[in-house]
Order: sequence, then structure tokens, then C-alpha cells
Amino acid sequence: MAKNVFQLHGVDDRGRVVLSRRVRRSQLLEVVASLPPCVIGMEACASAHHWGRAFEKLGHTVKLMTPKYVKPYVKTNKNDCRDAEAICEAVSRPTMRFVAIKTVDQADLQAVHRSRSLLIKTRTALINPIRGLLGEYGLVMARSPERVRPALVELLEDERTGLTPFARETFTELYEQLVELEQRIAKVTQRLDRVFRAHPVCRKLAAVPGIGPLTATALLAAVSQPHVFQNGRHLAAWLGLVPRQCSSGGKARLGGLSKRGNRYVRTLLIHGARAVVQRAAHRTDVQGRWMWDLKRRKGTNVAAVAVANKNARVIWALLAHDDVYRRSA
Repeated sequence: MAKNVFQLHGVDDRGRVVLSRRVRRSQLLEVVASLPPCVIGMEACASAHHWGRAFEKLGHTVKLMTPKYVKPYVKTNKNDCRDAEAICEAVSRPTMRFVAIKTVDQADLQAVHRSRSLLIKTRTALINPIRGLLGEYGLVMARSPERVRPALVELLEDERTGLTPFARETFTELYEQLVELEQRIAKVTQRLDRVFRAHPVCRKLAAVPGIGPLTATALLAAVSQPHVFQNGRHLAAWLGLVPRQCSSGGKARLGGLSKRGNRYVRTLLIHGARAVVQRAAHRTDVQGRWMWDLKRRKGTNVAAVAVANKNARVIWALLAHDDVYRRSA
């Protein structure tokens, strides 16, 4: 798959090549519609979910695969023909793991989250130069976005800061850009809140400690079909919340977090879990005592990741079995 050129490779039930063709973007749907119903394999890359939905409407069975799972089937030097042949070989493997195709609603929700993440990164990229430039005048402020705005207003209004009128004009323009960014972030966040309040699945996920509107809607956009994962442990592994493993000869060697899968959802889960761990000392239930003991022995970060891993397993159970969250006694 590419932006304008697509390479097709097809085999029959016996593995004999019956199709090998390169088509343009404008020809792809017409060519695929002329084929009899078949299994179509694609790498889960840019625009793959769009084409997957389009091919399913034509009566085909579409299976998306992670590109790193296809790489071992490339026989020799890389080119489009070899890649298409490798995809065709990989999709026929009985042990291959596939990626669920996102619906249009999920794509819409994911776009909102990505736009919010981009705005937050832009805000950080604006705050850092502001703090750096103010440091040239001997003025220091906190890094938190919630504290930068009021501190910058105080500096601009205080005549004793030593800022020249020319500098005040410059920092006023930067302040206006910061205010505009925060207004746009608030607007996108309100849009996500409306989705959260209107969707029953999001509200069900929010009952889990450490899961808020942002995390619930992000999970709704990322985990389209929970039954793709065999159990909750597989979902936690897909989110990169399990240790890396390099075992051989009967010796198990576990490292740090694998950090695979969806980085955005993993970050939200860990941040939410960290907030729960911080208040574990005030809880008297079984889960609270477990978190407090783990935090005391291993530290806050390890405890937060452990809670995020447990939450991922609970989330899979809620989605796969259509159950509700019940707090521990």
C-alpha cells in the first residue's frame, strides 16, 4: 500500500499465483470489485482501515496485520512485489495475529484525541521558549501550564521587572498565542466530554479507579473489538504494560516495560493509575492495601504501572463480557 500505487498479489487454495498486478489509486476499487469474494491481507498502516472498510463493503474478508509480523516472510531484497507476496504468505498463517478494523465513529474519536494531543504539544513548545526568553531577563517561572499564564500576566503588569516596552510587546503576543491554544484545548476537551456522557460504554469504563473521560474515550477509539484479544493479559501486553522477555535455555529473563502498542492509551492509563496510587494510603480495602504495600516496596512508578496493568485486564473483562465494575470489599 502506498499513496498512489498499490501492488496486488493473489494465490489460489493450492498456493499458486493467480494475480500479480500494480494498479493506481483510481483503479483499486474497480479491480478489487471485479474479484470473487476472497481474503484480503494488508499491513496496518496509513489508510489501511479506510481501505479495509471499503473492501468489506464489496463482500471480501479483510485482515490487517502489524508490519513487523510480515517482515519475516520477505524472502529477499525489498520491493513492492516481494512485500505483497510476503503479506499474502503471512495472512495465511494459522497463528497470525490480526488488527481489528476501526469503524468510522472510532476514526472520528481518534482524530479528536490526536488533535488534542497535537495542541498540547504545541502549547509545550510555546511555553518552553517563553520561559527561556524570560530567563535572559533574570525572570524565572514554574513549568506547569496552569502557573505560566498567571505568572506571565503578573510579570507584564509589574513595572519593576525590568522589561522594556519592546520586550513587553513581544511577550504580550506570546501570551495571546498561549491563551488561544488553551481555549482550543478546552474546546476539544469539551467535545470529548460530550462523547463520554453520551456513550454508555465510556461511563462503564469510568467506574474503574484511574479511568476518566479522556482514558475512557481513548479506549473506545483504540479497542474496537475486545474479542480480538484472548484475555486481559493479551490486552495489557498489546498496550506495552508487561516486561520485555529474553528467555532461553529454560532461564527466564525479564526486563523493563515492552512499551509496545498504543503509546497514547498506555500513557493515559499510567497517569490515571499514578493518581490512584497517590491516594492509596487513605484506603482500607484490599486493593488499597495492595497498592500501598507495593508503593512502599517498589516505589510510585512501579506501583502505577502495576495498577495500569491491572486496569487493562479489568477493562478487557468489562468489554468482552459486557459486565459492570464491582469494587473490592
